[in-house]
Amino acid sequence: MKRPPIRGTTVGIVANPASGRDVRRLVAHGSVFSIAEKCNMIVRLLAALGSTGVERTLIAPDRGGIAERLRRATDVGTLSELSTQAVFLDIPVEDGPIDTVRAIERMVALGVSAIVVLGGDGTQRLAARACGETPILALSTGSNNVFPEVREATVAGLAAGLVATGRVTAADATVRNKTLWVELKGGRQEIAVVDVSICSDAWLGARALWRPESISQIFVAFAEADAIGLSSIAGLLHHVSRTEACGLRVDLAPLETARAILHAPIAPGLLAPVGVEAVSELRPGEHQAVRLAQGTIALDGERELAFTAGDQVTVRLDRHGPLTIDVDKAMATAVRDGLFLGREGV
Repeated sequence: MKRPPIRGTTVGIVANPASGRDVRRLVAHGSVFSIAEKCNMIVRLLAALGSTGVERTLIAPDRGGIAERLRRATDVGTLSELSTQAVFLDIPVEDGPIDTVRAIERMVALGVSAIVVLGGDGTQRLAARACGETPILALSTGSNNVFPEVREATVAGLAAGLVATGRVTAADATVRNKTLWVELKGGRQEIAVVDVSICSDAWLGARALWRPESISQIFVAFAEADAIGLSSIAGLLHHVSRTEACGLRVDLAPLETARAILHAPIAPGLLAPVGVEAVSELRPGEHQAVRLAQGTIALDGERELAFTAGDQVTVRLDRHGPLTIDVDKAMATAVRDGLFLGREGV
């Protein structure tokens, strides 16, 4: 039986318990976000959401211990003073990526006004595919973090609550993002929110990718010089903002034959020499075929697909990706409109 949407202003929270705990913690010096810290972030989010008038907050279940700790806090009254009601979704949990997708799809079906997603680029990629037109607030708790922001959860919660309740309009505080689509013969499609890397490796192995010598090409939706991860290679060559119409394609080469060599921060604390052959613009809607006949494809830094010549792999830039809440814009608009002032004003 299809459930009716929850009435009143509602926000969803999805936290990936596994984010920030992949192999890059070992081969580099990536930050580790503990379950306890993720729970603390959610409590701060709940406090801020409640203060803006959000009546209910839907929390995704998990097997990593986040939801269970929050349930215990609710049972003993730790969260009883919060103005927003914490509601735990009743959905199956498989301890894998499908949990993020399933939770967001349910939240969208229930009519939430915004979804806060705690995770790295991989988690945000899953959210982008499932959120539709519901705006998300991407908070960084992963190893490589380019798409989500590093934000204090209290302030992030204020921004999300202001947008969810309509006190700050989506037009004033959200950004339309670009995405990359990998398309294979037969109709299979996969999404990336930052980069697609084409690798010569014949097997997936450890999914996190940190050795550039196996990479043939990198396609990026945007390129920032202050990024970490594989997209930093593009960012150190040419800046492309998140709102520009184009993306970039970077063709790599062995160091001994490369036209140029740069040292890029491909993981936290890990800088590596990368050979560059060519850089070109990636235009929206254009299907670009990959150079390799077979290999693996990494989406936002993690190997997800193996392919052969018969798969006819292409990469396409799409300008109509997910809406994300811009914390700076939301807070600046709220200040401009005096939303934080009491009755007396200033």
